[in-house]
Formats: sequence, structure tokens, C-alpha cells
Amino acid sequence: MAEKKKQYIINAFAMQAPGHLNPGLFKYPKDEGRKYNSIHHWMELAKELEEAKFHAIFFADVLGGYDVYKGPANLGPTIPAASQFPINDPLYTIPAMAAVTESIGFGVTASTTYEAPYAMARRFSTVDHLSNGRVAWNIVTSYLDSAARNFSLDTQIEHDERYRIANEYMEVVYKLWEGSWRDDAVLPPGNSQGAYADPKGVAEIHHKGKYFNVPGPHLCEPSRQRTPFLFQAGTSTAGRAFAATHAEAIFLNGHTPELVKPSVESIRKQAADLGRDPQSIKIVTGLLVIVAETDEAAQEKYKELASYGDHEGALALFGGWSGYDLSKYVDDEDFRFSEAAPPAVRSMVNHWAQVSPQGLTWNKKTIAEWLILGGNGAKLIGSPSTVANELERWVEVADVDGFNFSYASVPETFRDIVTLLLPELRKRGLFWEDYAVPGGSLRENYLGQKSQNRLSESHPGAKYTWKAGEEQPASLRGS
Repeated sequence: MAEKKKQYIINAFAMQAPGHLNPGLFKYPKDEGRKYNSIHHWMELAKELEEAKFHAIFFADVLGGYDVYKGPANLGPTIPAASQFPINDPLYTIPAMAAVTESIGFGVTASTTYEAPYAMARRFSTVDHLSNGRVAWNIVTSYLDSAARNFSLDTQIEHDERYRIANEYMEVVYKLWEGSWRDDAVLPPGNSQGAYADPKGVAEIHHKGKYFNVPGPHLCEPSRQRTPFLFQAGTSTAGRAFAATHAEAIFLNGHTPELVKPSVESIRKQAADLGRDPQSIKIVTGLLVIVAETDEAAQEKYKELASYGDHEGALALFGGWSGYDLSKYVDDEDFRFSEAAPPAVRSMVNHWAQVSPQGLTWNKKTIAEWLILGGNGAKLIGSPSTVANELERWVEVADVDGFNFSYASVPETFRDIVTLLLPELRKRGLFWEDYAVPGGSLRENYLGQKSQNRLSESHPGAKYTWKAGEEQPASLRGS
């Protein structure tokens, strides 16, 4: 009997801005990026993607502008290109999208560096209630100096220190979500006590740590998932350790599956060392897919879309992601060989060069052209068969569980995926016909397990769960 193939997790990767990983594409006639501030735009997109059975819409977010290129503190190249600027907070649209759908999930990026855990816990509990358990939190520690300055800091908190803060932050929110309300604290209508909730089932958490002092209790009663499904996207040493500890799904970017494979192996090993089931952690990689009826048509489509891109906006994005200002270098400098360029830039450019046509000079113009569509992620351009073959290779080589599909043009890129690529994946048995749990929580559908609304027993947050009929966990009681 043939071995059953792994069915892929498929998310739409989006941002509530005129442009995401496609600077300047708002000028493309079919692009609807300018509608980013319309609630109806997001509601219609959610309905379309649910009809196609996407697992989730994952919303990236930033808390500052890309102001490194031609800087310091210069948004001049960013603003005309709409390079992730302006940008709205995605969390507020989730209840509206949830109201017109039943099963698709919604991932929202939010930072542990600039918002108090007590407030964050309340925001996500509220949206988990209003979406009936279909929200996920993409945990980030933020990376832009412009964000730090606008949160009254002179510069960013040091990288590994941000993760130390984040680890304690997670301890606080687990205590609020899992241990502040007993599972049976909210009483049924017509109960003999005539009360809404049992006061003995609601308690403080008494958290006193290095970074946070939070007495509690949590302001919200338990939602369907209690703790939202947890995404994380860190790829540094500290980020991978954090992900192996806390994440239920991890986003990894890389230019080839061979480059992503070591990170996947590292995360799964660290998770196992922590007593977690390494295969329970779902790993998805970010890709731009441009698909058409034939390989030639897809290449032509890519060229047409790229013609609307903004080179300066692309270099502004690079400056924010890398921290390096390429305007300081001469126009014809090939960054593969530049002694003046930082090693990190040379390494990045050499990775791009490995998967690009030979003979290119990797100067600022070439870098901008590479980044205009899909940003720093891998790009798959071709017929449904060509793209599906490459997706299979990613899964086989890198052991990823699925994909975050970004867009060149919204919603056109997603519509092409729905009409051309998904039928090919279904024909191969690689993508489901319907949700594993129609009407289920995001956690149920991501893990494919009915009634798996809560954190698994091996997850570190589960030790704080205050179960029905029991005493509050001892670690949460005051001295």
C-alpha cells in the first residue's frame, strides 16, 4: 500500500497596508491594495479564501517605518512606494472577517516588546471569543529602530534581551489565560447560586518577576481556545530556542529547501529535548507563487507585475530588514564580492544568486529587482504542475508542513492559486477538500484533531491550567 502523503497547511500571507512584499504594486491596474482600509475588502477576501479552504490568513505587522535607506530616520523612499506604510493594526478587523466565515483562522502579529502582557492577554481573549476560537498570535519581539524610538527608547533593546523579556512575558499570559479562571468558573443559566460566575473560581496569579509584576486576575472569562494558537517566526539562535519552547507553528523563510532544512531539524530537536512532540510543531515556509497555465505565461506575468514595482521602495524594505543602508555604496558595486559590504549582506546576496539566472551583477539595481515581488522569500513561477513539483520538493527536503503564500497583487495572486494551483494539489492528494473540523477552532484545524481546542499537555503553558473541580495550580497562589 502506498504511503499516505502529507496534506499541506496553506495560509494567505497579508498585511493591512497598501503594499506588503510588493512595493509600488498598488499602481498595477488589478491590484486592490488601496482598499486596505475598507472592512468590506477584508471580509470579501476572508470569504473567498474560506471557500477555497485556506487554513488561515496570516497578517504581518510592523510598529515603525522603514527609514534606514538614505537615512538615518528617512521615510522619503518608503512613503511613495507604500512600502508597508501606511499600515493599520490587523486585530480590529478579525471579528468582522469571522462574522462572515465559519472555519478559516486568523493569525495576528503582535510584539512582546512594546505592550504590557496584561493588556495583550485581554485583546486576544476578546478576539478569540468573537471569532469562536479562530485567532492565532504570531509572537514577535520587533526589529525596527524606528519602532523603538516611537516607544520612547533611544534604540532597540538588545536582541537576546528582547527574547529574555519575551520568555517571562509568555509566562505571564499563560497564567492569565490558563490559570486565572477555573474551567467551570462561569456558571450555567438558572444555577442555584443565581450568580454569573463562582468567585472561588476566579483568582489572582501573583506574578512577580524580573520584568513584570502582574497580580491579576484576567479581565476576560475563558474563551474557546483560552490561549490563542501560537505562531512564531524567529530564526536566530535565541529565536529558535524561543520557538521550540512556545510555538505551535513556526514560520521559516529561506531561498531553497536545502537552506531551510537545518533550521527545521534544529527546532524539532530542541522541542524534543524540552519534552515536546517535535512533529506536533507545524512548520511553514513563506513563498511567492506566480502561477499561470504554462511556464511561459507565468514568466510573462511575473515580468508584467514587476514592471510596476518601485526600486527605491524595495531598497527601503531591505534597509529595515537588514539594518544596512545600500545608498552608501556605488551603483555598480557587486555585493557578492564587495569587501566594503558587511558579511551579512554578502551572504544574503550570494544565496539569492544561487537561485537566480547566471551572469547577473548583484548591484543595487539587481537587489531591488529581486525584492520587488515577494521580498526576501523564495519565488516559484510556473504552471500548476511546475509549482506543485517544487512544493513537493520543499516538503520532502526540508520537512516543512505547509506554506505561507504572499501576493504580488491582491486578490489576484490568491485567485490564481485557488483556480490553478489548488486543483493540482488536490489531484495529488496534497491539500484537503474541506476543513478537518468545519466550524472548529484554529487549533483544531491546524492540528487536524477534533476537540483539540487547548494547549497540548506537553506545552509549557499547560502546567498553569486550572481544571474544573480542582484547586488553582500551586505555582499561581500567593505566598
